[in-house]
Amino acid sequence: MSNPLYVFDMDDTLIDGDCSVIWNEFLVDKGIVTDPDFLTQDRYMMDLYAAGKMDMETYLNFTLEPLAQLPKNTVDTLVEECVTTRVLPRVFREAQSIIDRLAEQDTPMLIISATVSFIVHRVAEKIGISEALGIDLVEQNNCYTSQIHGIPSYREGKIQRLNNWVAAQPQPFSAVHFYTDSINDLPLCQQADYVYLINPAAQLHQQAEGKNHWTIYRWEN
Repeated sequence: MSNPLYVFDMDDTLIDGDCSVIWNEFLVDKGIVTDPDFLTQDRYMMDLYAAGKMDMETYLNFTLEPLAQLPKNTVDTLVEECVTTRVLPRVFREAQSIIDRLAEQDTPMLIISATVSFIVHRVAEKIGISEALGIDLVEQNNCYTSQIHGIPSYREGKIQRLNNWVAAQPQPFSAVHFYTDSINDLPLCQQADYVYLINPAAQLHQQAEGKNHWTIYRWEN
């Protein structure tokens, strides 16, 4: 019996934009971040990410420092507001249509993202995907730290996290369908049975040439 698994990257794949960037802009607008160079540095690091060259630990140390003294429940309340007001309006219509159709068919779905888990889980819940993996953080004194807990779901780490998740499921999957936009996800693309590239970066677009089970889509909101 066929039992496919649909796996989605989140940022710039399901969402027209990067949730980490949206979140950091939200923190500035809320006055929680007051460093005038914060967003400039964030954009610089995200350019490195787009090129497949970002060091995740450096990025987390920088972007999570403003949250170091905020209680978890305060952060979670802010995440709820940010996702509701700024992320959901940017969900690709085509993405939501696919999610709704798969949900009606009871097809297993999973988001796996290099964004921190407290954002990934909230987005997944809001758009109708019950299973989600993001970068888990060590918690200390009821606050989120910038220290990564376990394997980060970034580049090759996505394969490890996905394999561990699949191994914990009650039955095997007949095929993995993977949606992404990013060159950082090339390792997982090479493992998946079917790949769907959403507005892919040039580096990833080139990788699709000659591959029968790779499909390129152009989505707009």
